[in-house]
Amino acid sequence: MPAKPESETPEGSAPPADEKGPPVEETAASAARRATLGAPGAGTASTFPEGGAPAETVTPLIRGIAVLRELTEASGTLSLSGLERATGLARSTVDRITATLARMGYVRFDGRDVHLSPRLMDLGNAYLSALRLPALLSPHADALADELDESVSLAVADRDGIRFIHQATRRRAMSLSFRIGDLLPAERTAPGPLFATEWTATDWQRWRDRRAADPRDLSFTAVPPRTRGADGGHDEDFARRTAQASENGWALDDQLIEPGLVAISVPVRSPGPDGRIASVASVVSHTSRHTARTLRTTLLPRLRSAVAAMERELHAAPHLAPGPPPSDLALWTGASKQRLGRAFIESLARGLTVLTAFGEGRPELTLTEVARATGLARATARRALITYEHLGLVTTTGRVFTLTPRVLSLGFPPLSRTSLPEIAQPHLADLTSRIHESTSVAVLSASGEEIQYTARVATTRVMSVNITVGTRLPAPATALGRVLLADAPETVRGAQDLRSFTPRTITDKRTWEHLLTSVRSQGYALVDEELEEGLRSIAVPVRDRSGRVVAALNTAMHASRRTARECVTDLLPELTATAARIQTDLHTASRFTHVPLT
Repeated sequence: MPAKPESETPEGSAPPADEKGPPVEETAASAARRATLGAPGAGTASTFPEGGAPAETVTPLIRGIAVLRELTEASGTLSLSGLERATGLARSTVDRITATLARMGYVRFDGRDVHLSPRLMDLGNAYLSALRLPALLSPHADALADELDESVSLAVADRDGIRFIHQATRRRAMSLSFRIGDLLPAERTAPGPLFATEWTATDWQRWRDRRAADPRDLSFTAVPPRTRGADGGHDEDFARRTAQASENGWALDDQLIEPGLVAISVPVRSPGPDGRIASVASVVSHTSRHTARTLRTTLLPRLRSAVAAMERELHAAPHLAPGPPPSDLALWTGASKQRLGRAFIESLARGLTVLTAFGEGRPELTLTEVARATGLARATARRALITYEHLGLVTTTGRVFTLTPRVLSLGFPPLSRTSLPEIAQPHLADLTSRIHESTSVAVLSASGEEIQYTARVATTRVMSVNITVGTRLPAPATALGRVLLADAPETVRGAQDLRSFTPRTITDKRTWEHLLTSVRSQGYALVDEELEEGLRSIAVPVRDRSGRVVAALNTAMHASRRTARECVTDLLPELTATAARIQTDLHTASRFTHVPLT
């Protein structure tokens, strides 16, 4: 558990001498970030950004962002001591920051380890929904990936880098490993030269400064570092490729990131007279399938056709009315402070809620609108926005604030690869600790005749249900299967083999159909010694964002431990509450990403 917290440092003030912590050993990436990002807002945000921050920035918020970024760079998991070393913060400060983030549902503890939680994706979702491009363009990208049987990505510019906002990948032994939110150096990609065609002299100088400070690209952890340092020839090559991209209207990556990886890109332009690049669509392949030449001759025409459809989509997209903003966030943070005391850093929590003020129909907000959406005082919202502008997470045009792609650096890349079993596992552990029974999640097999266990937490008993992840059982005779089949198409239900396993197994077709109707209406299934004598189980559904049942959650026990009635009165409320928590995380994670069910 975190160490006993100390009093909170006043917002905006420098940390006291005893909070600077012991000297730490930096990773190569952290050192590169420090070297590259000494100036506020340059390149990727620094892990150690407090020096040189404007006087009105919120120091706890800066430190909280640093913790989230280090967790992101560590693929979502670090020990508390690892966070202390990576950020250079005192252990007491790390403990209080992570306790606050855990209260918000953004991280969870597993012993001394800190894990990013799917709810943190609310921040990246706020940016992506405000941007609208993934919602409008991803169906076209997915269709192109299916047509070509190649990976297709959408990227936006992030200063002198490119950041992915959508990935339609192919499942192969050798497949694309980039994730939504990953940041790549512009000069080592196909989209980079296209974005660079719109760079100003200031942008080019920023890029040269970054190349000089980080010649091996160590601050870009999504790509292999360069084997050599800065090379004037490479820089001249990027300028040449940019000029060619401006002339051709497309750009090529011929193994710039790593040997064998090739890509071709075409810009997707915004509606309006200036026609600036809104995004870049890319087809990515391997030299075992395509050479740079065949990318141009075979795939480029179909990519251009898909991009034309994307641009028509942007032109036809109606203006969206603002969606509902988050509610009662200021009240919630105040209540959390009262409950947790000094362990809860209210200024950090309030600062993070500011990002969620943006969203669908709310891409640009004034200070007054941010304060109104979050319930925060104008002064509090203003200081948070100043902090975010310093960190490069927000940009301003006049009196209007907009989120930048850098918001995706707050946990989105590792969380975008989360599966349903990974989402469910910590919730199952909590449920098992409360009810003292083994709990599981299962999905329907492709045939619809079996269930497959995908996540499980066993309780410690002399006599317990012996099931492991991957186990398959006949769907009709299990509580999990009946919950899943109750929502399945009629053709799947009608094809079930109602075999008898015990004298109590229901095998009559009409009785079984009535039973599924009852399961569908009451929201749970109870199976009493139908699969195995002495085995009693109760299950509830887990639904996706559309309301479709995609998995089921259950607990099973020996019939002597609880009566059927006690299963309904004692266990069903716990199962239902846990399923709701799993669904909340699933809905958050799947808003702009595909969440595998197994």
